[in-house]
Amino acid sequence: MLYQFFQTMTDLATPMRLMAEAGLRTRPMFGALAHAPLANSFYATLDMVANTRLTADRPAYRIATALCGNGEVPVREELVAATPFGDLLRFAKPAQAVEQPKVLLVAPISGHFATLLRNTVEVLLRDHDVYITDWKNARDVPLSAGSFGFDDYVDHVVHFLQEIGPPVHMVAVCQPCVPALAAVALMSEDANPACPRSLTLMGGPVDVRINPTAVNDLATGNSFQWFEDNLIHNVPLRYEGRGRRVYPGFLQLSAFMAMNSSRHFEQHRALYQHLADGEEEQARAIRDFYDEYFAVLDLTAEFYLETIDRVFQRALLAKGELEHRGRRIDCGRIRRTALLTVEGERDDICAVGQTAAAHDLCSGLRPHMKRHYLQAGVGHYGVFSGRRWEGQIYPQVRAHILAAS
Repeated sequence: MLYQFFQTMTDLATPMRLMAEAGLRTRPMFGALAHAPLANSFYATLDMVANTRLTADRPAYRIATALCGNGEVPVREELVAATPFGDLLRFAKPAQAVEQPKVLLVAPISGHFATLLRNTVEVLLRDHDVYITDWKNARDVPLSAGSFGFDDYVDHVVHFLQEIGPPVHMVAVCQPCVPALAAVALMSEDANPACPRSLTLMGGPVDVRINPTAVNDLATGNSFQWFEDNLIHNVPLRYEGRGRRVYPGFLQLSAFMAMNSSRHFEQHRALYQHLADGEEEQARAIRDFYDEYFAVLDLTAEFYLETIDRVFQRALLAKGELEHRGRRIDCGRIRRTALLTVEGERDDICAVGQTAAAHDLCSGLRPHMKRHYLQAGVGHYGVFSGRRWEGQIYPQVRAHILAAS
């Protein structure tokens, strides 16, 4: 019922947004008067009403070129493989004189689309042949496609690595650090030729018992049944996934917003002021971020609940008790995949130590094949996006991949 109520309220707000959009289109009619201080405030209000909203459609990656060497080269998206729940996309560039390492970027399914990693992709493209797991909105996947749980996520990672083919490297961001590590353990044990030569884990919950955050406290402070009873809802009838049980993206976004409500309020106040002052570039920077941030996708109920149970409540991988389809995951079997873990000093989602815990689990790796990097002064998103990612963290990732190539 909650999902249907949210959808109804969204529908009721549509006429108001349409009226605001129509009002914005009248601005050119008033010439210089439309830029008087009072008019600026009026049109800024209309802009906020018309354009501040949630959407469940994947934004475009908008990566048309990439820096390579001393110049830019064109980039085109190429569909390499597809399943009902996710695509394997390649950001293809013209053939290089020197072949670049192939990298699979594993995106989280945590309420946002993989496009949230746009800047991660842009930077990786400078020196790598980049692929990404482009997950689909569970709202749009019909029930006939079956279920998608934690084990299915691991299967997708293995399948996509095999589609790319060796030699390949893997970078996992946030939540998928656990299934990515599990996939490498399975592939190592099976001597799978597509097993990645290097694995980079960035800000992920490998062992949530270390320095618990508010996210971890929420997971352990409520029973598994509480999550199922209060956060799982059915997709409304109008969508392809009608009847599918999901954890709605708007609920996840609400939780993220509540964690930093004052910051988000201040950013929207600043957006309004930039619009009212005619500072279009500053307003566009904030708007672009929130257009991405407010694009949400639903998680299948089974994947969300199994992740809560296995990763956040019981920490099974960290205890050596995680299983994949009845098969025990043994990270000690990883012997040829070099490991780099990256953490942010101010990460309030995956705290310092939670990702580095992977080193103790990968006991079969020799010391020279394991590295850890702690970036000072960044929070969760700063680990994979922004100035410090580009200038300080990426050189560490690039060197790690190059050394393992």
